[in-house]
Amino acid sequence: MFESRLGELAALGTAFCWTITALSFEAAGRRVGSLAVNLLRLVIGFCGIAIWNAVARGQPLPAGFPLDAWLWLAASGVIGFALGDLFLFRAFVMIGSRISMLVMASVPPLTALIGWTVLAEGLTPLHLLGMGLTVGGICVVVLERPARSRNESPETPEARPRRPIAGILLAFGGALGQAVGLVLGKIGLADRDPFAATQIRILAGTFGFVVLFTALDRWQRVGAALRNGPAMRLITLGATFGPFLGVSLSLLAVQHTETGIASTIMSIVPVLIIPPAVLLFRERVTAREVLGAVVAVAGVAVMFR
Repeated sequence: MFESRLGELAALGTAFCWTITALSFEAAGRRVGSLAVNLLRLVIGFCGIAIWNAVARGQPLPAGFPLDAWLWLAASGVIGFALGDLFLFRAFVMIGSRISMLVMASVPPLTALIGWTVLAEGLTPLHLLGMGLTVGGICVVVLERPARSRNESPETPEARPRRPIAGILLAFGGALGQAVGLVLGKIGLADRDPFAATQIRILAGTFGFVVLFTALDRWQRVGAALRNGPAMRLITLGATFGPFLGVSLSLLAVQHTETGIASTIMSIVPVLIIPPAVLLFRERVTAREVLGAVVAVAGVAVMFR
């Protein structure tokens, strides 16, 4: 039973991992900035996977991958980590991890659209219905004005601004990067070890950030982050459940089950993240926001029935 459902269980584990990592990186990003968090979590994640591979396979570094697999996985890492996560982590700081991860529920529809336009994969009416539900659920939330905080003076709803459009667009950029990265990653993975494949993706993503930090002359931010104890603990926690466990489990999921099924299960993060967001960050969640999250996840499920 366990082996027959390995892909589904790995996808469920991915959803829990991404819930933890989103909350951790939001808190760390507010302390030291999203750029530093991005680079440091990749370095920590790479070291964690290297230790795992040394114990499990006797080989700390990826081996046995042909050149074409390296190229596909490297492209997946640059697009998924260096670009997609750059946008997503900035969105964490601007609109919070809960709303950002809700926007990330658009990854499966985006993946389906990419398959339709690039790979000539078919789209059925059920696919279109699921896409509509997912987009509709996201819109229900992102177009609502945030609830007034306890310390905010009373005012009319029209006076309160909607969520920053730049933050929403950044989150959508992160979703697009993850969708493209997942497709490219599956092509390069084939039947090879998912943890070693993740190392290749992390290496490529790290290289992308090194180029970016050098071009922008932002290395001093990395030094400041390294000296910030609370931020480093949060980054380490997020890296353990993100680039190490979460990403590797996501590749294990698509390796042992259909990409659509894995994407559906992994998309429940917007629902899973609501209770900890309320308890840890004291966010005020409205019934409309809960409904929007549930509708968005239901739309993903409809797509891959």
